[in-house]
Amino acid sequence: MKNIDNYPFKGKKVIMRVDFNVPLNSQFEVTDDTRIRAARQTILKVLEEGGSVILMSHLGRPNGKPQEKFSLKHVVPAVEKVLGKKVIFADDCVGEKTADMAAALKPGEVMLLENLRFYEEEEGKPYHLGKDATEEEKKVAKGQVKEKQKEFVKKLASYADCYVNDAFGTAHRAHASTALIAGHFPEDSMFGYLIRNELDAMDKVLHHPEKPMTAIMGGAKVSDKIMVIENLLERVNNLIIGGGMTYTFIRARGGKTGNSLVEEDKLDLAVQVMEKAKQKGVNLLLPVDNVVADKFDNDAHRKVCPVDQVEEGWMGLDIGEETIRMFSEVIMKSKTILWNGPMGVFEMSNFRNGTVEIARAIAAATEKGAFSLVGGGDSVAAVTQFGLADKVSYVSTGGGAMLEYIEGKELPGIKAIRG
Repeated sequence: MKNIDNYPFKGKKVIMRVDFNVPLNSQFEVTDDTRIRAARQTILKVLEEGGSVILMSHLGRPNGKPQEKFSLKHVVPAVEKVLGKKVIFADDCVGEKTADMAAALKPGEVMLLENLRFYEEEEGKPYHLGKDATEEEKKVAKGQVKEKQKEFVKKLASYADCYVNDAFGTAHRAHASTALIAGHFPEDSMFGYLIRNELDAMDKVLHHPEKPMTAIMGGAKVSDKIMVIENLLERVNNLIIGGGMTYTFIRARGGKTGNSLVEEDKLDLAVQVMEKAKQKGVNLLLPVDNVVADKFDNDAHRKVCPVDQVEEGWMGLDIGEETIRMFSEVIMKSKTILWNGPMGVFEMSNFRNGTVEIARAIAAATEKGAFSLVGGGDSVAAVTQFGLADKVSYVSTGGGAMLEYIEGKELPGIKAIRG
């Protein structure tokens, strides 16, 4: 594994995996360029050192079929704006024309390949198979795609002298452009600054946290976060639970949850988590009050009640003021903070207050000297929308990858380079 800081890029072509899976509006304009800006430092490093860059990414889920709405050509203007440079677009990944364009690339130039997922070979899945295919047909087709994948990776690698992975959001996928291509550059593969920063931030939280450490877990389901919670119980002093998963814990404790989201088949699991927290001396905090509504609608009737006294016909959609005070107090005393997942139905304006207030508390604790890592769609949206992104220590770009890393899993895109 090489280090991007001192690698000799002069005169070299770099094939770089980035995550330009960005949102587009109905006119195919980029509405949020965060992921493009996240790759800027790495791209400019190569260009300033006298190298040229071939960027590759996916956009959406085209499932192996070229589709206009998923073409990366729509992203080119936003990339040019962020880099302040012209970007050459190749309307294919592995055709002869693309190979010629890559060969003609001069130092200081940037080229963007078409969507990698227009090819089944990127994900290694036989999307062309019909739904009625037999298990045997699926097995054969998968084997064929895997064979074609080797050729696909070989062609991508042939364009360049070295490989840089700076797409943390896809590092947990064993895809051609993340886990396989590094094998063609055994002495010339490295992480870009984004991935390096992500790993540094997570390693600081997981392996070198200053105590007391607090993890705040939100979101809808216990099942989505159970492996993360299990791993965190070995490390944290405080574990705050919010969001929809609250009610599985409350029901497991014998509380009344009304029509709130409850995973009936995970009640035993919730009990085990609470018992394990007790054994480990972890302070597990659940909401004490909540904002309930008579239907899942922003304009529903709403009121505040104790979290374990939700009446039939009502559902909990946000944490209440007493809970916000209790959670904030713990956050303010913390030296290391990890936050993943909203405290309520953040996408509805009447049920986002808890999430926003927790974001503010984390920002205030950070100002006091705590190290804070925020990851996951709604948590990131909360700190971004309310101007707090630069008031926390680190905002992760990869929700799924971050969770798997915290679970203790080995990420294929990381292993491919780290070995």
